[in-house]
Amino acid sequence: MNFPETPGLNALVSRAGLEPLDADSWILHGQGQSLVARLNEGLVLVDTGPGGKVTRGMIAALRTATDAPLAAIVYSHGHLGYNAGLPLWLADAADRGHRPPRVIAHANVPRRHARYRATMPLQERLAEMQFRSPARSLEGKLPVHDPHEVFDDRLVLGHGERAVHLLWAPSETDDAIAVWIPGRRVLYGGPAIIDAIPNIGTPLRTMRDTLRWADTLERLAALQPVTVVREFGDTLHGEAEIQTVLGGTARALRWLHAEVLRLINLGMGERELLAHLQWPPELFDVPWMRATYGDPSYIARDIYRSENGWWDRNATSLHPSPPEAAAQAMADAIADKPAVIRAARALAEQGQTQLALHVIDLLATAPGAAPEIGEARTLKAQWLRERARQVPSFVSRSLYHAVANRLEDGSAVELGLR
Repeated sequence: MNFPETPGLNALVSRAGLEPLDADSWILHGQGQSLVARLNEGLVLVDTGPGGKVTRGMIAALRTATDAPLAAIVYSHGHLGYNAGLPLWLADAADRGHRPPRVIAHANVPRRHARYRATMPLQERLAEMQFRSPARSLEGKLPVHDPHEVFDDRLVLGHGERAVHLLWAPSETDDAIAVWIPGRRVLYGGPAIIDAIPNIGTPLRTMRDTLRWADTLERLAALQPVTVVREFGDTLHGEAEIQTVLGGTARALRWLHAEVLRLINLGMGERELLAHLQWPPELFDVPWMRATYGDPSYIARDIYRSENGWWDRNATSLHPSPPEAAAQAMADAIADKPAVIRAARALAEQGQTQLALHVIDLLATAPGAAPEIGEARTLKAQWLRERARQVPSFVSRSLYHAVANRLEDGSAVELGLR
């Protein structure tokens, strides 16, 4: 089964083709950027791509440069999609008469895959929202392929100048790895190193450890690479640039962790500290910290929740009523519902879209088909699309559009959205 090819998922697909790094290694473009390196006994490939035409294109591109067999396929991390194309690579090896390659990942990948299998309907819904796919379009379409062997901290493939070191590099996931070729001082950073702010605190996934990610970046920088291939984004060249990017990202993460703790210690809740955070431009207004996929406020929220738990400091939320009942009670308590709509419209017309959303939620989250409730949902969908034009984060924009779509088609409540 192929990982589905949809417009949203295609946002993760880099340009096609093969890009040589040197005589013995290449960048192979697919879902993100894969690395291929030559061992004495064959090739090692990092990530197989999402399957379908993307993976078939990766295979064809590699074979324009070399017919050498694959000695090993390595998972950069355990997220769905990055290795959905494994069966195509194994079939290609068989068709060429090559021995099956080793399929290697970090020891935490099988546990992640087991969790995905146990929560597959949830994973499908989350992916549909995050990657702007229609509701239920991914049902049964997210394949999971386990590795054949695993390692814990380090595994060395090959020997001599062509030796390739697989290094545990916990960052976006606890099963992420980096690939280090010491003979040429080439580093493939995997999900730890991209051309945007680290993907911590995403609204749809489990928490990620900010300080551990900083530790990983500092440990990779200490290798003193002269070339760093990023999972997304242009390759970094030169030791000075690499130390600036990796070290600067680690410093930004450490500053943010310390600042969130300072604000928590002052007694601030999550929304209060988000309003008070001021981002130092020397740490955050730099090209490698762009909020094009994630967002710094996501990271702050992850840190807050890792230290504080889930309570939002409003005692009403400790043991809440069912959301439909609470929304209905609030709507019933509003005698002049058109006044709420007028107030929300006025805020939106003043450009205060987020405040308009807060006000319209007094009605938009209520069940039923009353005219004012329907109008509130329509306005909310409209303003969510406006918010999507106002934020840089791909994930935020996707969620705004996903909820708007489901408000308009009537499936929002059924899918647990508000």
